Amino acid sequence: MQNKTYKFLLVIIIFIFIFLNYNTLDSFVIKNLSNEEIIEVERVVDGDTVIVEGNSFRLLGINTPERGEYLYLEAKEFLEKNSLNKSLKVERKGQDRYQRELVYLYEGNKNLNLELVEEGYANYYFPSGKDRYYNEFVKTWEECIKNNKNLCEKSLDKCSSCVELYEWDFTNQKIVLRNKCSFDCSLNDWTIKDEGRKKFVFDDFTIKSFENVEIIVGEGTNTNEKLYWGGEEYVWTSSGDTIFIRDNENKLVLWKSQNY
Repeated sequence: MQNKTYKFLLVIIIFIFIFLNYNTLDSFVIKNLSNEEIIEVERVVDGDTVIVEGNSFRLLGINTPERGEYLYLEAKEFLEKNSLNKSLKVERKGQDRYQRELVYLYEGNKNLNLELVEEGYANYYFPSGKDRYYNEFVKTWEECIKNNKNLCEKSLDKCSSCVELYEWDFTNQKIVLRNKCSFDCSLNDWTIKDEGRKKFVFDDFTIKSFENVEIIVGEGTNTNEKLYWGGEEYVWTSSGDTIFIRDNENKLVLWKSQNY
């Protein structure tokens, strides 16, 4: 009788495993038996923001292109592919001024924030200062540069080897670029960007051979020697920042980080 009972229970267990959706069971186990917080993404807003239970989660350590910018859609699709319909681990780091949750997201052991940098869909971004992941993000960005992928792809413009960052004055919120070549360089539609959202676009500007141009944050009258980055009170943050200069095809001319 006892053997029959064991056989009956065994059949029931086999029946459950055959007919019960394994993913549902797996999700239940992870959520209820694990000490880690598990979330499910409802919607991906863009490459660095998702919606979870109606709340915005902003991925820390990165900044991805804005709508309409180069690789915006590709960054969003990459995050969708790696987050939707998956049980993700989340590491919360408080909220920003927009009441968004600041988080690191993990698919298994993969840090999705870091994966976006590795694939060249994001630059690293730490506006509130470094955390324990900072060095890993910088190293990953440097590897992306070596691999020449997406946002890390080097410019082939002949002037990309001519334009250099001659000075970076954080206190006075200005930078100086120099053309070190023996020919003039058109910078039309080239851009300068910080780690975040702030961007300056050159409008029909040529930097003469062996000459400098200052880009100053604030309002003023543009000349051949000075250009003004209007509409911003400041660009370079006190916790440290990075300059990214791109050509008119959005390829990377140069980048440089500075810690204060």
